[in-house]
Amino acid sequence: MTRNNETNIDLNLICEEMLLNIQAANAESKNRTFNMVAYTGGQMRVMGWYDPVVVDLFGLKVNSQSKPIFFGHEQDLDSLVGQTDLIKVEAGQLIASGDILGESDRVKQILSLADKGFKWQASIGARAEKSERLAEDQTAKVNGRQVTGPATIVRKATLGEISFVMLGADDQTSAQIAANKQSFKELFTMANEVKDETKEVNAANTVPDITAEIRAKASIELTRIAEVRKAAAGNSEIEAKAVAEGWDVDKTKLRVLEANLAKAPAVGSEMRLDAKMIEAAACLSASVPEQTVLKVYGEQATNQAEKYRRIGIQDLFRLAAKAEGIELPSMIADKNGFIRAAFSTVSLPNILSNVANKILLDAYLHQENSWRPIVKVSSVNDFKTHSRYRLTDNMQFVKVGADGELKHGKLGEQVYTQKAETSGIMFSLNRQTIINDDMSAFADIPRMLGIGAADAISDAVWALIMAGTLYSTNPTGYKANYATGAATALSVAALTAAELLFLNQQKPNGKPLGLRPKYLVVPNALKVTAQLLMTSIKLNEAATAGSPVPEDNPHVGQYEVIPSSWLGNTTIAGNSTKAWYMFADPARLASYEIAFLNGVENPTIESADADFNTLGMQFRGYIDFGVAVQDPRASVKLKGEA
Repeated sequence: MTRNNETNIDLNLICEEMLLNIQAANAESKNRTFNMVAYTGGQMRVMGWYDPVVVDLFGLKVNSQSKPIFFGHEQDLDSLVGQTDLIKVEAGQLIASGDILGESDRVKQILSLADKGFKWQASIGARAEKSERLAEDQTAKVNGRQVTGPATIVRKATLGEISFVMLGADDQTSAQIAANKQSFKELFTMANEVKDETKEVNAANTVPDITAEIRAKASIELTRIAEVRKAAAGNSEIEAKAVAEGWDVDKTKLRVLEANLAKAPAVGSEMRLDAKMIEAAACLSASVPEQTVLKVYGEQATNQAEKYRRIGIQDLFRLAAKAEGIELPSMIADKNGFIRAAFSTVSLPNILSNVANKILLDAYLHQENSWRPIVKVSSVNDFKTHSRYRLTDNMQFVKVGADGELKHGKLGEQVYTQKAETSGIMFSLNRQTIINDDMSAFADIPRMLGIGAADAISDAVWALIMAGTLYSTNPTGYKANYATGAATALSVAALTAAELLFLNQQKPNGKPLGLRPKYLVVPNALKVTAQLLMTSIKLNEAATAGSPVPEDNPHVGQYEVIPSSWLGNTTIAGNSTKAWYMFADPARLASYEIAFLNGVENPTIESADADFNTLGMQFRGYIDFGVAVQDPRASVKLKGEA
């Protein structure tokens, strides 16, 4: 059914109740016959429509009096029950009659059940071409009666077919199956008027080829059946009902979710459809590692969510609405209504924001952060420039004289500055992603944000290190912490020289610093060499007459190797695939510091409604941090080349 002036959207309008009274055929006719009040002209609850639906019968076009009668809208020969020979609008109702022609086992079963007293119902298949919506408390007169909104009025539609079904939506309709056509004279006292009205309705229309119409509808129906069978995911009971009752894919998937929920085992208590379980299911569907989900949401919620780890965005929306007792309209029939209804729920925005946070955090924590072991991590409480003071000392113990008097030591201080700034970006969950039902497309955005946040920090830290402002062969007030030349290429000898360079660092009073290096930091190109230096007892570095001679490795196991992809990256100034570093433990003394606002080391995602002209939801991710140089004595750099 369409909104405003849109056209050509198929919809099954379900109408009930079709009461069948089957009698044996008499001598006047070999065919059993039927008549029905297929639609009373009132409001119906139609799957796929958010509001009650009223079909304006004065705008219902009937291109042919011969319309096929099917079972459950299954448009194949086995389900072909019969054919109409009369369709009329009378007293604001849709009435039809015709012959039962089908000979399949299914048709025989329909007749047998009717003979035993089963009350069949009916469903008309129509193509809606123009509709209008009544707002709440707004009224209109349709089919001779007053309709009060909210409601949708289908002003123009084309009748396609009528089907026998077990359940319908208009419980005031009725139908009978009689012995022959003559019996209809008692029910339709205005038969001649029907013929005249029918001629007027169809005067401007060309009667279509009924065979071609059946084939076209059969093709559409076969596609629907294939899609709902796939959506049923192996649930034979739901599949059978979906096929028989004309469900669309949305309704089928929702029923599968509900069935799985009802069957899901509870852990220690009755299972509840709550935000915690829905978030866990969305995280699993977005490929967040199960161990992470288990840690965040707990064993019970994770076990319950396991059944929904393949859900899409639309399923996520339905589960969130279901938790609040709301059933969303069909996405196929009314995409914008579906999205608006979903975001009108209380829990969905929070669920999406929390899921995005979990995906972002997982990506952030798993991105390379090789800077962390060698940089001091601290906190600031605002965005002002902060001064860092480090005490210097002349606190060496001295011998106590005969008078027993202790001498006073001297303290000085070194000052460093630090300032946090904000880095962030915005993204949206837009209408296209929702309609495409692509959870991975949604998950990719916060995942990329998590990677982007981690990369922003790495860029800032390594750019500061590679800028080289802390390293000098002839610093003022300090010992050299930088060496160049071919002899500095990473090797046993160069490592020995770097160690000596580090150990020669001094306190301000000229005394030895007394601090040993802990980390050997290298670009990826030197990773294997560094690991061999730390793990091999013997090395073949020297050669005699062209043959390597194994030599003892004095540095085996002394330092922790930290490779970094940033050191050799050509997008950062000062990059090198040959330069390498040695760092002290930053808890003892740090050459670099990173400060996070209020100690929050992980990026934050916040959500808000999208702009008025956008259907969806907006998110922003940000992190507040700053990096600064500290003490040059806590690290040394070797160029690795001349």
